[in-house]
Amino acid sequence: MIKIAPSILSADFANLQRDVELVDRAGVDALHIDIMDGQFVPNLSFGMSMVAALRPVTSLPLDCHLMIVEPERFVQQFAQAGADLIGVHVESTHHIYHVLQLIRRAGAKAEVVVNPGTPISQIVDLLPLVDQVLVMTVNPGFGGQHFLTPMLKKIHALEQLKQQGGYDFDIEVDGGINEKTAKLCYDAGATVAVAGSYIYDSPEPKQRIQDLKVATN
Repeated sequence: MIKIAPSILSADFANLQRDVELVDRAGVDALHIDIMDGQFVPNLSFGMSMVAALRPVTSLPLDCHLMIVEPERFVQQFAQAGADLIGVHVESTHHIYHVLQLIRRAGAKAEVVVNPGTPISQIVDLLPLVDQVLVMTVNPGFGGQHFLTPMLKKIHALEQLKQQGGYDFDIEVDGGINEKTAKLCYDAGATVAVAGSYIYDSPEPKQRIQDLKVATN
């Protein structure tokens, strides 16, 4: 069964605590927080103050996805705010190895993120450093996009590298996730699925979470 990490980017910001508690009670595995700076991606979203505000509201692991230029500038602040896992794009910095080291030193789990146009070959040397790899299954920065089917090959290739190297990192997917695409990703080797609009745009978000579980059981 795939782990589920709802993205609060699709939640009701006026009732964010309610929406966080709703998915927490529904049995999800983590909370996905998209941090966007308006430069690496066109949109703006949350900062470390949002992470700090959510930390006392839930015991769920806070999975912070930094879609920002030069994330090394803010790793320490996000860790101090309560991030359990910090994800950084390989495309966002000239010093990705160093950034992953900084995340570990700050006491958080380290994740490397790859955009749809980035080959897995660019992160092979980073795999011993990471706790999780996030494969973007849409272009980053916007919710509600359609799943990019060619990314399944990338997930499968990453799973093969994981087995060959004897690694134990999680493989997360983000973008266009529903019960059908979650099953495809799970079969290809994914272990964690981020779902935003699929869960929060539904009148029955608890049922959507259950549907994801059933589809990947």
